[in-house]
Amino acid sequence: MADRRAVLVPGRGYDTRAPLFAYVGEALRRLGFAVHEVTWQVPRDLRADRSADWVAEQVTPVLDGADLLVGKSLGTFAAPLAADRDLRAVWLTPVLNQPAVVDGLGRATAPCLLVGGTADALWNGAVARRLSRHVLEVPEADHSMLVPGPLARSAEALGRVCDAVEDFVR
Repeated sequence: MADRRAVLVPGRGYDTRAPLFAYVGEALRRLGFAVHEVTWQVPRDLRADRSADWVAEQVTPVLDGADLLVGKSLGTFAAPLAADRDLRAVWLTPVLNQPAVVDGLGRATAPCLLVGGTADALWNGAVARRLSRHVLEVPEADHSMLVPGPLARSAEALGRVCDAVEDFVR
């Protein structure tokens, strides 16, 4: 039986069955977490200025008893929730160009791991390093954490993400 609980919060077009979540979820299960995967239908007209409220409406009902929050992209708009509840968090490709996300990360007192790639327009390595001492920045990785060239390079990047998550939650 799992003694810890993680909540996985998807992105706009990147649900919890996609590679980052599939592997990170498995890593968490192997480390003794029960994993709750949020599913949602994002409104087509959802604007950035409404994203934090909409994400909070979707995620708040499943946070009771959570020990860890893992969000990707749109899911990183849950950063204020993690800050308010003093929850450790893993933020995959956080939307670091949105004040609601950056402000939530800045208010956090619990540690968070920020994961992004240098080819992701929504990533800002300098901001990430200012917000957390736990940062994995993958050279050339895009918003899906894919890198150019042979697919094995992207699989290697995925492995680096899993290693960072496992090290962070131990």
